[in-house]
Amino acid sequence: MSVSEFDNYRPPEEPRRKRKGRRRAPGSAFRRGGDGSREMPMVPEPEFTSYYGRPIVKAPPWEAPIGAYLFLGGLAGGSSILAFGGELTDRPLLRRNMRLSAITAASLGTVALVTDLGRPERFLNMMRTIKPTSPMSLGSWLLAYYATHAGVAAAAEVDRVTHSKLPLGPFRPVLRFVDRPAAAGAAVLGAPLAAYTAVLLGDTAVPTWNAMHKDLPFVFVSSASLAAGGLAMLTTPISETAPARTFALAGVAGELVAMHLMKERMDSVAVEPLEQGRPGTWLMWSERLAIAGAAGTILGGRRRWVAALSGAALVASSALTRFGVFQAGKDSVKDPKYTVEPQRNRLAKRRAAGITDDSITTAG
Repeated sequence: MSVSEFDNYRPPEEPRRKRKGRRRAPGSAFRRGGDGSREMPMVPEPEFTSYYGRPIVKAPPWEAPIGAYLFLGGLAGGSSILAFGGELTDRPLLRRNMRLSAITAASLGTVALVTDLGRPERFLNMMRTIKPTSPMSLGSWLLAYYATHAGVAAAAEVDRVTHSKLPLGPFRPVLRFVDRPAAAGAAVLGAPLAAYTAVLLGDTAVPTWNAMHKDLPFVFVSSASLAAGGLAMLTTPISETAPARTFALAGVAGELVAMHLMKERMDSVAVEPLEQGRPGTWLMWSERLAIAGAAGTILGGRRRWVAALSGAALVASSALTRFGVFQAGKDSVKDPKYTVEPQRNRLAKRRAAGITDDSITTAG
């Protein structure tokens, strides 16, 4: 008789009555379980391990420059929105600083993107065609259109500041004519520029990024708002920063609420990389700096040094948010459980809801 460690889990069986006047064939006791220890189906819950412990999902080949690009793209988009607000409310210093901040952030972000690609021509290759189903393709064209509008607006601002010293010749009247339309175009494209990177991350198979694809755009747009507002408070006199303070406070409220709701809607396993390790530390400090910056903006935003410190805290908060989300996704690829367990949990929910007749769910 074979003995297994699972014999202890078998329910007790009643002893069998022996039949008189009948002889059993040799070996029949073994075949029919005549000793009262018939084998019963007992399958333990399997513990998943990937092949040689390798990750199930291939990690994206993105490094720190992409994290910088996520932050700089949001900062650029938010700055263009604030710059156009300064244009409409007759705040020339706010308009100037935000236009120059927008083109600087967009230029540095493009450098970071090309650095991660390895060769500049790879970025140009993405411009050969437009693929509506690809966030990366649409994002490349969005960045190009935005940078063109922001660059024209910044050039007009520099020419105005230098008292028409740029060697533009007959093109100066043209530049002055397209100044406001270019600024308006950059402002319109600012929000999509801040949000498209969230769509790009959510469109991947990286477990944590994919789990937050519905709510991450709201987090990134709010993060861009508080970053641009904070930068304006840091670089612009307080006499012209009233719109920036409002913009920053709206961004803080939006990010805190969106981040909280996003974590609640995510699977409890998929949210772990956002709350542990380096990403957890960065996101914790991001929240603290956002709250501190908002408090400084409300209580002392009309004092220059308080406004500057609050603005710096908000900019740092936005950067930590982007880098925290970016690193959390990369960490979630390393452990197979972040790929498998959320799938099992979704399957269990579908079965509990009675969905057992499609190609995804089968009866349990």
